[in-house]
Amino acid sequence: EVQLVESGGRLVQAGGSLRLSCATSGFTFRDYAIGWFRQAPGKEREGVSFINAEDGRTYYKTSVKGRFTITTDNAKNTVYLQMNNLKPEDTAVYYCGVNVMYSGIIRGLVDYWGKGTLVTVSS
Repeated sequence: EVQLVESGGRLVQAGGSLRLSCATSGFTFRDYAIGWFRQAPGKEREGVSFINAEDGRTYYKTSVKGRFTITTDNAKNTVYLQMNNLKPEDTAVYYCGVNVMYSGIIRGLVDYWGKGTLVTVSS
């Protein structure tokens, strides 16, 4: 069974940093693209950052470029999102999701979702 489990979300002050983790199992990690998405209350879920596990190709939403970094540890089947210089507008539930194709996940298409981890950034 495919499982994705996010962790690392918590309350942090503006300007602070967090590292989110998405531990995965039940599929061949290196064959998939993995994405971080976020959803604030009353707003649409949006893609934040994506990575292709095999070759490391990445995408970042414009508003997080230079602040967030997505990486993988293929040996641990885990994806990380390092978030620096956090802003109140980054407050959301962050979800990881996977697609077998990078071209799919950059279009927001997700085969499997995690349950999310809450990031709250205070001003």
